[in-house]
Amino acid sequence: MRNLDLKEKLYKHFGYRQFRQGQEEIIGKILEGRDVLGILPTGVGKSLCFQLPALLFSGSTVVVSPLISLMVDQVKQMKAGGLKSVIAINSFMDYKEKRKVLEQLDQYSLIYLSPEMLQNKSVMYHLTKMHVDLFVIDEAHCISQWGHEFRTDYLKLSHSIKQVGNPVVLALSATATPEVQTDIKEQLARPEMDAVVYPMDKVNMSFAIEETASHEEKLERITQVLSHNKSPTMIYFSSRMWAERISEELKSRVDQRIAFYHGGMEQMDRLLVQQQFMNDQLDVICCTSAFGMGVDKSNIRRVIHYHFPSELESFIQEIGRAGRDGKPCASLMLYTPGDYHLPQMFIENELVKPEDVEGILHSLYDIVDSQDSILNDEEIAEELKLSETQWNFIKYQLEQEKLVNHHPNITDKHEWTRTAEKIRWILQNRWKYKNRKLQEMVSWLHHPDCKRKKLYSPFQPETRTPEVACCSNCGFRMEDMKLDSEASSVRFTDDWRSRLAKIFHQGDYHATD
Repeated sequence: MRNLDLKEKLYKHFGYRQFRQGQEEIIGKILEGRDVLGILPTGVGKSLCFQLPALLFSGSTVVVSPLISLMVDQVKQMKAGGLKSVIAINSFMDYKEKRKVLEQLDQYSLIYLSPEMLQNKSVMYHLTKMHVDLFVIDEAHCISQWGHEFRTDYLKLSHSIKQVGNPVVLALSATATPEVQTDIKEQLARPEMDAVVYPMDKVNMSFAIEETASHEEKLERITQVLSHNKSPTMIYFSSRMWAERISEELKSRVDQRIAFYHGGMEQMDRLLVQQQFMNDQLDVICCTSAFGMGVDKSNIRRVIHYHFPSELESFIQEIGRAGRDGKPCASLMLYTPGDYHLPQMFIENELVKPEDVEGILHSLYDIVDSQDSILNDEEIAEELKLSETQWNFIKYQLEQEKLVNHHPNITDKHEWTRTAEKIRWILQNRWKYKNRKLQEMVSWLHHPDCKRKKLYSPFQPETRTPEVACCSNCGFRMEDMKLDSEASSVRFTDDWRSRLAKIFHQGDYHATD
């Protein structure tokens, strides 16, 4: 399909006259029948890379996405734009609703699923009965065993792709080092995938890193920054407790609309906070990493980190939510010497210690051997005193050794001992990797030269010249940043009106005050 035709289709279906960075190249390759690994920075519209082809193909497009809220949001956006043949199959559907959807699954051109839902036998049965043109993996770094969002069901996707007839594959991510890109291709058994990699450095973002002596000093600094300019701001925390605590403290110090968000909240409360922030009814969100993925809010001006994450990839993902409109934005990282134990604690909660593996497998063998009925995953994890992530990792390794088929099987106990040795070796490597990633993060915090160049150096050979002040090591201070909150509000309103006009196919819309 010629470039002109693609732009005509883009305007017809989405109302845009031009593609953003990387979109046209990726879509062109997909339509030529080539597998693509697309590495595009956060905020450039990666979803369009599969949404437009889905409308052009005669069959269906399957999209594997890690978050239900992200899937539901994209489905709502497409339906609001008049594109009805889209569905998200998730665990919140009741039995009758899911059965009805599955019975008419071939009527949908775009089908969103989680990697876990794709392992559902009924879902896979219906997918194998239809024609799938394109198989999409969003947040594709999760495929990599060494990626920063390890999800075991992502590692089963190569088998799922074969089951649905080996369609064209598109893997998308905003943060993947060359090492992870290679691992993604290997895990998908597609070493010849075309890699379309664009620079991820944000030329409209300034970076500030400040060491503080205490949490009280952090709070004082955030109060100063928020008071200096009133503009949409995200503040990231490593724990739910701190997100709630600082949210309440800031409410008493700053005359702004502030709320907290984390994964421990009720779903409706999370959705309410997210929508209020999207609609400019909240100024500041105090959140954990549970908030942000898929949040398409163009006028976020600042991302503040109260705690630093355990990997540069996570940091780049989180700051990528600011400045999607191309206007100046800033990242502020605050840290105290006492913060260093937090990411280490999270690594320990995610990974089993190598020296504990043999004891865990022996206990699991004894538990299964003594039970009259099959225990579910939650019960097994509780019996073994493992977190959900730890048990999922152990279970996946047992599945690879054919010792587990959804539930542990009783086989030769010596086979379990041999498997324990293999898992221990895998974990030793994983501990080294995780601690290396944490050290990269810490090294960046203390880097004496340009923070921008150091931040992006593991991902790309060069960084572009920024359009704004560079970083605190190059002379930038948060007080140097001038923000026009009224302009932000107007931009959001105009965006809202434009989207409404597109829904009713009114063409170009000119607002009058």
